[in-house]
Amino acid sequence: MSENIERRRFLKGMGAASLILGPMGCSSVKDDNEDANKPHYVMVFDQNKCVGCGECKEACNVANNLPDGKSKLLMEHQSGGVEGQACPHCGKEACNCERKFVRVSCQQCKNAPCVAVCPTGAAHKDPKTGIVTMDASKCAGCKYCIGACPYNARFINEETDVADNCDFCLNSKLAKGELPACVQQCKYDALIFGDANDPTSYVNKLLAVKDSVRMKPQFGTEPSLRYIPVVKLGV
Repeated sequence: MSENIERRRFLKGMGAASLILGPMGCSSVKDDNEDANKPHYVMVFDQNKCVGCGECKEACNVANNLPDGKSKLLMEHQSGGVEGQACPHCGKEACNCERKFVRVSCQQCKNAPCVAVCPTGAAHKDPKTGIVTMDASKCAGCKYCIGACPYNARFINEETDVADNCDFCLNSKLAKGELPACVQQCKYDALIFGDANDPTSYVNKLLAVKDSVRMKPQFGTEPSLRYIPVVKLGV
């Protein structure tokens, strides 16, 4: 029940245009004011490849020892049907022939509001990787970071009393030199992770040739989670 509520809050906050993940203008691989000598870890979610199996979520829960009923990521199913319009595949109105999924998780903002409002420094950017994460020993449970997040992607972990977020498995998989658990588990290559500032990385080359969008770009948070929208064939 709590997952469904959080998911609805996230999606409501994104707005109708973001829900469709239509072309909102492509994002450059590297921002002009970014230090190319430092890593900028990004994750790309390709909506064209995701089948909504949910195995990424299960892998994340295991890797991060999350309590029952809590997840750092969710997969939202979206119907391609539109009320009042006939589906080009079956001719029915508002059907589910065109199935789409979208990843719901922390956007790993470069200009992270959660970090800015944290009074204790618990929410911070890892100095080595630049990834937004938490220092559990400093978290006071004030929930300021949760309120400040424009993506409603944070939650209180009842087992640790810490305001948790997806940090790309910084202290679990990445600490061992591995890819995030969700990326490892995805069989369909719908998730790509890497350093966008590394010109030899696959994610850098992918973003150079693929149009990608960010959620709520008008907020100036500069999310590091990029979305490749569904390509509508025949349009």
